Amino acid sequence: MVGPHPERIAVRTAGRRRAAGIYGAIVTAAILTAAGGQLRTTALAVAVLVTLLVYWSAEEYAELLGEHVSNGRLPRLGQVVGELRATWPMVTASYGPLAALLLARLAGASPAAAANAGLAVAVVLLVYHAWSAARVARLRGPALIGATCAAGLLGVVMILMKNLVLLHLH
Repeated sequence: MVGPHPERIAVRTAGRRRAAGIYGAIVTAAILTAAGGQLRTTALAVAVLVTLLVYWSAEEYAELLGEHVSNGRLPRLGQVVGELRATWPMVTASYGPLAALLLARLAGASPAAAANAGLAVAVVLLVYHAWSAARVARLRGPALIGATCAAGLLGVVMILMKNLVLLHLH
């Protein structure tokens, strides 16, 4: 039996990397939104990383069992490693926002302002990933702008929600 064409595998892997980056940016932004003014900066950074590691490992476990177990056989080690590498951007998507969070705090920003700095970087990253994915999908003109703006709007809504909760409901 002939396996999948290598070019299709490469396209699928690249797509999974982009999707994982988008997902990681959203989860990072969501945690910064929900806990940004509630946790100390170091605890917030650790919470982001640990949460992403849990999501990443849970998603990969489910994916590997759900899609790659067949005929009573588990996936080969190489396949498992390939899948883990393909979705690692879910975790690495947090690096830029967390660097902004920590640098802002070291520069003297309040914990809430530092969380907003990290959140702003997460939104920029989310917009970049959305634009990149839309370009690979060969979207042009209004469709490209719409896909990119939708990601930006999602980020702005998260920032507004964070500030609404911290300033008015706390």
